[in-house]
Amino acid sequence: MEHRCNHASHSSTRCITQDIHYRRNVRDYMPNEKKPRATDQKRPSGIEEVPFRVCNDSQPHYYKKIPQKPKQKVSHMSLLPLLFQGTILTSSIYQNRKRMIAQIRMDFRTLSIHGRRETLERKFCIDLSTLAINEKHIGHANERNCEQMFGHVPIPVGYAGPLSITLSCEEKIEAHLPLATTEAALIASVNRGCKALREAGGAQTTSIYHGITRSIALRMQNAECRMQNYEEEISLKKEEWVAVGEATSNHLKILKYEIDTHEDLLFLTIYADTDEAMGMNMVTIAAEEIGKWMEKNFNLECITVAANVDSDKKPSQRTKEKGRGYEVTATAVLSEEVVESVLKTTPKALLEVAHAKLKVGSEIAGALGKNCHAANIIAALYLATGQDAAHVVEGSLAETQVKIDNGQLKVIVRNPAILVGIRGGGTTLPAQSQALNLLLKSTVSGLQSTQQLAETIGAAVLAGELSLLAAQSSHTLAKSHKFLARSSPLP
Repeated sequence: MEHRCNHASHSSTRCITQDIHYRRNVRDYMPNEKKPRATDQKRPSGIEEVPFRVCNDSQPHYYKKIPQKPKQKVSHMSLLPLLFQGTILTSSIYQNRKRMIAQIRMDFRTLSIHGRRETLERKFCIDLSTLAINEKHIGHANERNCEQMFGHVPIPVGYAGPLSITLSCEEKIEAHLPLATTEAALIASVNRGCKALREAGGAQTTSIYHGITRSIALRMQNAECRMQNYEEEISLKKEEWVAVGEATSNHLKILKYEIDTHEDLLFLTIYADTDEAMGMNMVTIAAEEIGKWMEKNFNLECITVAANVDSDKKPSQRTKEKGRGYEVTATAVLSEEVVESVLKTTPKALLEVAHAKLKVGSEIAGALGKNCHAANIIAALYLATGQDAAHVVEGSLAETQVKIDNGQLKVIVRNPAILVGIRGGGTTLPAQSQALNLLLKSTVSGLQSTQQLAETIGAAVLAGELSLLAAQSSHTLAKSHKFLARSSPLP
């Protein structure tokens, strides 16, 4: 039933939505057709009606309230499929729905690992049973290492060794290498390299600890003040801001700092000793507090505490030249007899491959890392022992050199950035902790455990480089991969 206003100034104009004196919710009410005016007849009994005045000069009309259906209770978890599909949008729902969505997300986070996996299986109609785990074997990974964890991906772990190493403290150890990899022939190759090094008297390692780095980007607020003035102020008040950074952890000590400038930006790179931890989180927290202090005391705006001058998890010329974390150099001298009997090649043939591959080939490609496959060995050891696998990219900056001296083959591998720790991160997980214990089984008194770990990894890279160069010089690389990677599985 359509109601029109009889007022002269509102002729032929709808007034349904104008001059409303009393309305609860228009969606809850519908006109009661053929209803007499309220002045002529009393309201029928048993019907809940509300006066609805559509215009100032019109008589009130009564609308019958349509009984509402009882609201159906919707559980948070029943909306998970909609959340995954993206059909639930917080911007297009009522406020109480927003709270429900937040609760849904919280419910998924608080589910057990098994519960999350089952939820994903139901949603996507897919079998994820092989990702199931025994929660006793993952330690506190669900709380400390991985958010919204619903399973794990097993990586095969193989053994190579023993590897004879004379460390920088002049103590000799036999290292046992747990290598986590899915690449066939890798462990066999490293194992052959270990054998060649054993028969040659072992590898010799040296190392330099540069510390873990973080670079803070700061913008000067006062255009009249020269950048040199800021550099001088930072140097003069070094003790103050260093104390601010070191106060964030009992295990952090700032070793040195560097300043780079560009236009109105100043980059402060700090080098920190983080004790037995790799320390990336530790130095980031310290950098944040230092940035706040700089803003307060130097009228500098802190843009970010991770400004890429540190090149974290990225290859860079600066890291290659100056080093980051542990810089490890591993050296070995092999006689012609060992090269021929174990590596099945000759020093001359191996040197020829090294020149073409490592020197000329790398220069043509513009490669920063002039090595064979250092990342292979570093990745396998990092994964097995709970290190940050993303730092493999910095490990790939290794440089391998081959020489012949008095008929003997000399191989040198410089690793400018090995970032490792024995505390925190993935090293706390049960399996990774056991693999780390195996790798550090031969303890020494002259080095910290983290330094021993870094030098052991450097020597393992040398073993891998030596064996791969031999395989290429003897033209057995493709043959070995064909045999080991494509052979029929055992019954």
